[in-house]
Amino acid sequence: MQGLSIMLSAYLELKLSWELFQKAPETLSEPERSRISEVARKQDSLEQRILASDEAAHVFVPAATLATRLDEIRQRYQNGDELSHDLERIGLNEAELEKAVERDLRVEAVLEKVAASVPAVSEVDAEIYYRLHPDAFDRPEARRLRHILITFDNAQDKAKAHKTLETLRCTVKNGEKFGEAALRHSQCPTATEGGQLGVVKRNQLYTELEPAAFALHEGEISAVLESPIGLHILFCDEILPFGMLPFAEVCARIVERLTDKRRRDAQREWIKKLPANVR
Repeated sequence: MQGLSIMLSAYLELKLSWELFQKAPETLSEPERSRISEVARKQDSLEQRILASDEAAHVFVPAATLATRLDEIRQRYQNGDELSHDLERIGLNEAELEKAVERDLRVEAVLEKVAASVPAVSEVDAEIYYRLHPDAFDRPEARRLRHILITFDNAQDKAKAHKTLETLRCTVKNGEKFGEAALRHSQCPTATEGGQLGVVKRNQLYTELEPAAFALHEGEISAVLESPIGLHILFCDEILPFGMLPFAEVCARIVERLTDKRRRDAQREWIKKLPANVR
């Protein structure tokens, strides 16, 4: 990582290997190392600009905050020896690690200071977003379904399969019994799970099955249906709520989303105004 100090280079290798690839530096491949070098150069340049700003002049990192972050790093390893080995391998000691982490926290604190100036998102802001983006809050029609499938190769097999399924649909009375019947009779891999198809939304089933599937009441079994892969009967375990989510249910989530966006936008705009070159 030419152009970076040895300490910072070593720390960024440790930090980015976990952030980008979720593994220790010594396990990185050459392409992964190249990626880390590229990101580290850009990150160091940006952090130098941030730390040279007026906003960074009076930023202080509490000892408790630093201790917490160091503990988070240690928890990535099974024991202290593994961390010590990683630090030794990349030429970093505990004191240098602490100094580099404190630098990281100062950068985060400056960006937090910048973001803190953004106006709060109100419920009115949230409702405007809700009204302008209805598709984001429209739950599709969905049901929790099971099925029993029997395939056939000829008319005789088809007639036999149809008779079996007709008998089952008249004798099976609930989801538990349907699951037991699926385990015995269904030729679909879902048989081992009681025929469960899981949550099924519109346009996920064969067109021959969908109308009947979405006409079922909870606990109801369909007539025998034919699809391109065989004959089926369907069982509806549950009809899930669908349609527009009430604003009251999503208001807090929208406020959080808009707040995060405002903070990121404020930070990006502030960074754009920083001097390009810092010595």
